[in-house]
Amino acid sequence: MKKLVIGILAHVDAGKTTLSESMLFVSGNIRKLGRVDHGDAFLDTFQLERDRGITIFSKQAILKYGDTSITLLDTPGHVDFSAEMERTLQVLDYGILVVSKEGVSGHTKTLWKLLKQYNIPTFIFVNKMDQEGADREWILNNICSQLEGLSQGKFIDFSGEIKEVENMAMTDENAMEEYLQDSVLSLDTIKRLICERRVYPVCFGAALKGEGVTEFLEILDKYTVVSEKGSIGSEQLGAIVFKISRDEQGNRLTHLKVTSGKLRVKDIVNEKEKVNQIRIYSGTKFEVVDEAIKGDVCAVTGLNETYAGMIIGNAKAGIAPILEPVLNYTMILPEGVDTLATYMKIKQLSEEQPELHINWNDKYSEIQVKLMGQIQIEILQSLIKERFDIDVSFGAGHIVYKETISTPAIGIGHFEPLRHYAEVHLLMEPGKRGSGIKVQSAVSEDVLNKNWQKLILSHITEATHPGVLTGSGVTDIVFTLIGGRAHNKHTEGGDFRQATYRAVRNGLMYGESKVLEPYYDFRLEIPTTNLGRALMDMDRMGAKYEPAQISMDMATICGMAPVFCMENYGNEVISYAKGVGHIELNFGGYDTCHNEEEVILQYNYDPLSDANRSPSSVFCAQGAGYIVEWDEVRKHAHVTDYFGIHIPDDCKNYLSRSSKDITDFLENEFDESNKKNKYKNGITSHNKDGETYQNFVAMNKELEEIFVRTYGPQKNLVDRARSGSIFHETYTKSDKKNTKTKIDKYDDYALKEKKKLPKYLLVDGYNVIFAWEELSQLARVNIGAARDKLMDILSNYQGMREGTLILVFDAYKVPGNVGELIKYQNINVVYTKEAETADAYIEKLSHKIGKNNDVTVATSDGLEQIIIRGAGCKLMSSMELYEDVQRVNEHISEKYVLSTSGRTSNVGRDLIKEKIDETLN
Repeated sequence: MKKLVIGILAHVDAGKTTLSESMLFVSGNIRKLGRVDHGDAFLDTFQLERDRGITIFSKQAILKYGDTSITLLDTPGHVDFSAEMERTLQVLDYGILVVSKEGVSGHTKTLWKLLKQYNIPTFIFVNKMDQEGADREWILNNICSQLEGLSQGKFIDFSGEIKEVENMAMTDENAMEEYLQDSVLSLDTIKRLICERRVYPVCFGAALKGEGVTEFLEILDKYTVVSEKGSIGSEQLGAIVFKISRDEQGNRLTHLKVTSGKLRVKDIVNEKEKVNQIRIYSGTKFEVVDEAIKGDVCAVTGLNETYAGMIIGNAKAGIAPILEPVLNYTMILPEGVDTLATYMKIKQLSEEQPELHINWNDKYSEIQVKLMGQIQIEILQSLIKERFDIDVSFGAGHIVYKETISTPAIGIGHFEPLRHYAEVHLLMEPGKRGSGIKVQSAVSEDVLNKNWQKLILSHITEATHPGVLTGSGVTDIVFTLIGGRAHNKHTEGGDFRQATYRAVRNGLMYGESKVLEPYYDFRLEIPTTNLGRALMDMDRMGAKYEPAQISMDMATICGMAPVFCMENYGNEVISYAKGVGHIELNFGGYDTCHNEEEVILQYNYDPLSDANRSPSSVFCAQGAGYIVEWDEVRKHAHVTDYFGIHIPDDCKNYLSRSSKDITDFLENEFDESNKKNKYKNGITSHNKDGETYQNFVAMNKELEEIFVRTYGPQKNLVDRARSGSIFHETYTKSDKKNTKTKIDKYDDYALKEKKKLPKYLLVDGYNVIFAWEELSQLARVNIGAARDKLMDILSNYQGMREGTLILVFDAYKVPGNVGELIKYQNINVVYTKEAETADAYIEKLSHKIGKNNDVTVATSDGLEQIIIRGAGCKLMSSMELYEDVQRVNEHISEKYVLSTSGRTSNVGRDLIKEKIDETLN
């Protein structure tokens, strides 16, 4: 038996719950046919729903018909509870859209857009066909005219014999070939067309009387297939959470759909929470089972950290909610009731109804709630009274604004207090209007573990990130993870939350932001005598509307306008049209704010004083964390390369990646025009956190080429480099002795000469890596890790010497590479351009600065040493640099011990030295 999850959607009073009731009764799954108006409907389980005759919370029922087992989800129809309805869409295999005999309403269009957005195959049931004035042909034409423009498929009458086979065939090339050959379409083809949203079956009936319901169930059984929605075809557990609720005993229930594998009692979810019980609900009753398999919708106890929209295990990620509240209200409590304590109590309602957005306003010490309208206010008041016995009221509603960006930007967040570490780099680009927040990763798993990447992306979507103009939540942004770094020992999950939040805020500070406001889609019907007044009002409110449609003595205007302008316009219409006209309003999404400057001035928001969302970062030095302001973070960032990821040409802050305080001669080597060409082509020279450069995949071969280029085609090159034998072959013993004597004069790690000149130390990076045993071994496993370690060692070393240290790495084989210069903590790192080796760059630089500066070059390349000496520069072999680094180590230990006035024990000395050795090694 095939398992399907089918949701029923409709505008208010279309008969959605009545159809659900009738389907359950006709299929034999309930014995009594309840009625909404009688207050005994099977799926209206809450007293508030029975009292008001509306569906407030989505419900679940199980029905079986033919070879199909259907989990039926009945959703709210009233616009105030649209968000509750939307949460169920991500778990549906099929949807049923109920349309009344009056035809398509504005809210029906909203529902249809949602079904399209979530890509849900849909059947349409036209209800109330037993009532006077019901015209089948007119309704079908109305559906086609109103909805076909919002979709690519065809609406086909499936009642009785299907007569429009040719119309179905026209929706698909393969179907047309089949039809031309056989004059019919096979059952499998029709199923496929429905599943692909190319065909939408339309059925007619009267749910209250059970007319057409049996035929409709037969169509569902015949023309549906098992869906792979949310599944990636794995036997591992995958599930999507769509709702949080509580039962009568107060137990927290996580409602989810299993998309792959199995969920069993006692299973561990999210690596820390255990499933205590699995319930399969049908109405208020439930069956306790030991496991839920693919296709099951169940409620689980024992999980306390789940949330609506959460992905468990191997499921596919869904899309962010589209419908959101547009009004913000202040909650008013009775006198004497503690406001903060009440907030902590009612906060749990946000789990059950995330669209409420119950927030604490620190500035005014008040509770604020985002709502869709007046009916939702009344329902919330009833819930709070029932659950917490508190009578609350609400102040006047205020518009909920949003912000977005109009230019791309890169945001960097670093979080490194002592024993914590995380760094995140995000590319932020403007998204389509109404697209919400989109997240993706362009980072290889070799660079950053997949689990860390998933955590970063979830931190972007889990919270509302305030913008920098008004502090309103941001939307319509595409976030791409382009860089990140974790520490093997010190990184925890919370570190990446901090780094991600800071990266988002940092990018917003760079990008150009703008304010968005909510708009209503409206349909205004007024007497033609009032048309002139209505058109003047539309222009005054900044509405965008279609030409008026005239029918008899009535005019209809359809369009969209800011919620701010139309909030009380319904009352005006009733007044000037003397009760004959009316306006239908539906949330139409967010668009550019019509009075942005006024709104920004009204909010008077300072992004740098918002303690909850800082654009700055936390770095660590000498065992203590310190704050780096947002516009300086780029200079200190540890990730310095984006591995060939394309960066938009107009990215606001990408070209500022190189340090501004770098020496003039280095800036000339990497001018801005070269950088622009580099970024335009999407080419990078250095993959700092990965194993290789781009096109450096053939690791062993490339290492061998560098060895040969440095030392010649001989055996035991590493040993020769480490022993300094190449140095002996090039110079006389007296030369080496004289050089060594000079190096030994680094008493306090700065050479004291009669004439004080600017000091530079140039280091041939790969030459040093291959000469130092521990780095050489590491390079054979991970060249990127060896580079990183050398950079860290030299950064510590530079802290105890004067002048500028320039570390040069060879990137000569990267096609199209124009070179790169970065600031890594307190040293400069150069990656050479295409066809330029590291030694060639050092030689050129030595000739350029050698005469007027105190320059030392660390390398064991024999030919390079000859040229360097000719340029008037001092020399260190790679192993002499190693020895000097070790002396720095010992020097730091001695200085630290002496600073304790002799009170440090031998054990203390050993611990200090061990800590320094750990840093260097």
